[in-house]
Amino acid sequence: MIKQKYTVITEEGLHARPATILVEKASEYESDIVLVNGDRKVNAKSIMGVMSLGLGQNDSFYIQIEGNDAEEASLGIKNLFKSEGIAE
Repeated sequence: MIKQKYTVITEEGLHARPATILVEKASEYESDIVLVNGDRKVNAKSIMGVMSLGLGQNDSFYIQIEGNDAEEASLGIKNLFKSEGIAE
């Protein structure tokens, strides 16, 4: 399993457009991808799940990835966050 910590940098937080972009990217992979914030865990392939976390600017969260393409998924999400200015 891969576990990476991120901090939201986009002003609008992880809502609407950034959440949609993340869900679309996560859905490209077979691996299970989970966002973790405190004691809450949501499926990164679920727009309602991602938005339900209510992550705002400067909030930290983890992404846990487990599966055959976990390395590829981890890199893809990391690159997405960087190119879209969502999280670092």
